[in-house]
Amino acid sequence: MIKAVIFDVDNTLTDFMKMKRAAVDSAVESMIDAGLQVRKEAMVEKIFATYWKEGVEDQKIFDKVLKAEFGRIDYKLLAAGIVGYRRAKAGTMALYPHVNLTLLELMRLGVKSAALSDAPKLEVWLRIVGLGLHHYFGQVVTSADLGVNKPAPEPFRKALEVLGTAPAETIMVGDWAERDVAGAKNLGIRTAWARYGDTHETKDSGAEFVLEDIHELVDIIRRENGAS
Repeated sequence: MIKAVIFDVDNTLTDFMKMKRAAVDSAVESMIDAGLQVRKEAMVEKIFATYWKEGVEDQKIFDKVLKAEFGRIDYKLLAAGIVGYRRAKAGTMALYPHVNLTLLELMRLGVKSAALSDAPKLEVWLRIVGLGLHHYFGQVVTSADLGVNKPAPEPFRKALEVLGTAPAETIMVGDWAERDVAGAKNLGIRTAWARYGDTHETKDSGAEFVLEDIHELVDIIRRENGAS
């Protein structure tokens, strides 16, 4: 019997990397318009190289790249980049197809939901509220709460605690096999891999279920719970 679902957020509920790429493109274009003398493609590449090194939630990314490239921060350029980033982020942050429908049907089935993310807590809530998902999630567990990232067991244990369910009664849905799937499986939590959000060219996720569309989760839970 599956009584609860733990959802990863980025690249599982939201197309996070689509937003990130569009926002960085806009940021660089805005900085160039403000006077930055660079090739757009080269600057975008440097920003993403820093993201992969420092983490994609780094809030000081443009400061670091400007300082590394030019030895100082030109605040006109920095402001232009931030404004361009925020403008594009607001316009491109979107849910994957059928996310609202899936969460609504799970609620109707009496299946509880919690969000689990490695992103900073405020950033997670801003995404959830901004996309209108706060009516489905009473609880958000983030790594910042516990000081460790997935696949460490602590975030998963905390999610189970707030849901009040046992591992065998809970299914983890996430795009990152090495973190979401592996971390959940290590505690006996059932797993569904969001193939539609995979950005790691994963060959074998190791998950019990593979989702091409998030709404497939509803049929899986109905079947596992013996519902028609």
